[in-house]
Amino acid sequence: MYKPRIDAVKDTLMEWNTLLRMPMTVLLVLAGILLLATLVQLVVLRRHLHAGRRFAASWRALLCLVCFALTLLLAGTGYALRGYRLLGEEAPVVDIDAHILSPQRWALTLTWPDGSTRQLQLYGDDWRVEAIVLKWKLPALLAGVPPLYRLDRLSGRYDDPAQEAEAPRTVISFSEAGAFDLLNLHKQYPQWLPEVDTVYGSGAFLPLVDQGHYSVSLMRTGALVARPDEATERRINQPLGG
Repeated sequence: MYKPRIDAVKDTLMEWNTLLRMPMTVLLVLAGILLLATLVQLVVLRRHLHAGRRFAASWRALLCLVCFALTLLLAGTGYALRGYRLLGEEAPVVDIDAHILSPQRWALTLTWPDGSTRQLQLYGDDWRVEAIVLKWKLPALLAGVPPLYRLDRLSGRYDDPAQEAEAPRTVISFSEAGAFDLLNLHKQYPQWLPEVDTVYGSGAFLPLVDQGHYSVSLMRTGALVARPDEATERRINQPLGG
């Protein structure tokens, strides 16, 4: 009795999962194609109205509404998902290479999984990276919809709390989503995203050493993990003055 309903819900969630896996560009291209289809249907609808074919015109009007609704859905999803990534068992987030410029002043090179890079300067003894994680409610999780994450910011951190309060601070934003964002939509219109369970921040930090190389990844649980390579770990653990 309830099996067809359960299967229908699972099919719907799997379709949503497939939608989430599409790159933003693909979603926007599909939205553009559907918008063109909507305009074509409007032209045909006008011809039917002028010819007095009301029944055919009513069907064209329905097709226009469906195409336009799908256009808004795909375009809205594409913009809302800007900057977000699917979270697998452990998703690589960014690699960081550090070079010292002067005491507590560092040059960092960030390399993303797609090969893009960014260079910046950081003040402090440690670097800290933070991400925003979005997790779904149980029905969506059971259907296999993975959590999403968005890299939020990178900042410098001092070991001495007093210096942390007075010394120069560095905070670099990685926000890509802009004003029309999935997180903002959930805050302002929670009824639009009823399957969202929680949105929270996750962060990790490690000491900076010259010629250091670090890898940052995110577990499926939503925990951000930072790991130095072997040579960097030896430098971190090396006694002062050694």
